[in-house]
Amino acid sequence: MAIFKGAGVAIATPFNEDLTVNYEEFGRLIEFQIENGTDAIIVCGTTGESATLSEAEHVEVIRWCVEKVAHRIPVIAGTGSNSTETAIMLSKEAEEAGVDGLLIVTPYYNKATQKGLIAHYTTIANAVKVPIILYNVPSRTGCNILPETVAYLCKNVPNIVGVKDAVGNISQTAKMMALAGDSIDLYSGNDDQVVPLLSLGGLGVISVLSNVAPRETHEIVQKFLDGDIAGSRKLQLRALPLIDALFSEVNPIPVKTALEYIGIKAGPLRAPLTELEPAHKEQLKKAMQDFGLI
Repeated sequence: MAIFKGAGVAIATPFNEDLTVNYEEFGRLIEFQIENGTDAIIVCGTTGESATLSEAEHVEVIRWCVEKVAHRIPVIAGTGSNSTETAIMLSKEAEEAGVDGLLIVTPYYNKATQKGLIAHYTTIANAVKVPIILYNVPSRTGCNILPETVAYLCKNVPNIVGVKDAVGNISQTAKMMALAGDSIDLYSGNDDQVVPLLSLGGLGVISVLSNVAPRETHEIVQKFLDGDIAGSRKLQLRALPLIDALFSEVNPIPVKTALEYIGIKAGPLRAPLTELEPAHKEQLKKAMQDFGLI
């Protein structure tokens, strides 16, 4: 059974002005998501600024999120690293905290061969019992899990169950789904490609857009799954200007500003990320107004 179907939010991590984690606002954001139909919380991913969380912070944010959500919806923890041993450590800690699944990005910077990726993911999966979603985002990591590799892992490693696909190459995704068959749960990793990936057998999206538009993102997926393809497509296309604004600079720079616009004190970004440029702030504000969020 899939960890979730629908729209999972790649949730931001609010910070105080001194750059410590703002758990009060994090709690408000979690409640906002659950109240507005988000189907899963994905914590400590890219949008959660996991790259600049210390290992202790990373584990504490996961534990706190699991306790706050309290089994109301699934919690999936980002526990990837370019070090296999670090990924194992974080994955074990997340499992102990009670997560429903793990999201594990490909090794970055040092990268890996396809043989290395099989060894990396198999070793991590053998260290835990919770289900694992592979995260393929070559634009950030410089490392692409090829369709044959994804299919091999999903067919041969019992707790590797799916992939967050942020490749942006529909042909690669189609080949992957043809090879993997029923052994893979596919989630879009790009908010502008939810409907195309659903059409290839996807179950949902792990979404940045959901931070500020959880109800609408859920509806894009739910309408499709309910057979209202035209309604789903209409919502997807209507959201494109807002999605463009949310990616006008590297994620999560724009979405933390967007959260401020809807009253969530997301706070500053940790270096080397910087504040959203004024022109992009105006683009984002207009897109959110046009979408009816502010």
